[in-house]
Amino acid sequence: MTTSKAKAKLLPFDAARYLTDEDAIAEYMTAVLETEDTDLLLLALSDIARAKGMAQVAKDAGLGRESLYKALAPGAKPRLDTILKVARALGVRFSAHPA
Repeated sequence: MTTSKAKAKLLPFDAARYLTDEDAIAEYMTAVLETEDTDLLLLALSDIARAKGMAQVAKDAGLGRESLYKALAPGAKPRLDTILKVARALGVRFSAHPA
């Protein structure tokens, strides 16, 4: 007698699925900024942009959709003004605190 077990289908983790409100986004960005990892920052901004809709974020930031994808791609070196425009479009504000 043979039995076949169905394999569980696992989906890759996608942070954008969990960024459903402003508090979740703020917590996520705070955790990412604490790592001081610039590539992770770009990934987080990309996750949030996907959660909010990439086309709308690009429009709100005054960028083309393709330019937004390129600016937030791994290894990209976007200008600070681009990062600030994207953050503003995402409803995220950076702040400084004593170390």
